[in-house]
Amino acid sequence: MDLVAPVVVEPLRRRRCSECRQGPLERMIVEFNAPVCLDCADLGHLVFLRRGDTALTRRARENSGLWAVVVRHNRRRTRYERQGLLVEEEALARAERACLADAEARARRRARDAVRRAALDAEITALLRAEIRRLFPSCPEDRVTEIAVHASAKGSGRVGRTAAGRSLDRGAVTAAVRASVRHVDTPYDTLLMQGVPRHQARTRIAPAIEAVLRAWRHGGGDASGRARG
Repeated sequence: MDLVAPVVVEPLRRRRCSECRQGPLERMIVEFNAPVCLDCADLGHLVFLRRGDTALTRRARENSGLWAVVVRHNRRRTRYERQGLLVEEEALARAERACLADAEARARRRARDAVRRAALDAEITALLRAEIRRLFPSCPEDRVTEIAVHASAKGSGRVGRTAAGRSLDRGAVTAAVRASVRHVDTPYDTLLMQGVPRHQARTRIAPAIEAVLRAWRHGGGDASGRARG
């Protein structure tokens, strides 16, 4: 089946998300003629790879289960022009490892590692991790850590950086766990790449998400396995 990559737009004017009202948006998708931020569009976990390095771009795209094309409108030429890709972070890391002979790729990886270290806020992450463990006692340890680190990255605007997240609001913390389950434990990303509309895909995988969350809350079953919904 041919893959249908989502198209992400870098807006030329200030826009706010039609779903969460956050903004101004650096990048967005357009659904029903309305702007939607990357987090609401379930693309917030992807990282940006600027165009220019053909080998790195090809390898990152091939290694990424979910990726999106980033474009910007050129008013002078009256057309949209590709700016790069959004890819999974691990896919980009694997692509960079394959390009280590390239000094530019090594420099890019060092820069990304420095940004990642600077983004880590240990105190917020630890508090969020403890709350995830309390709400979902059967969640695997590595997933608890992964979710807490991702949700509390400094400057990300994700749940760990919102007022609700900092106050450890149950709904906000559960939303962070649900988002992780959606991407890791269900075929959601595959459905998007097959061209299934986002809202349809969410409906199809909703039972699988609830099954994983129930197992993590109460134990029993294979809470760490990939759900098939």
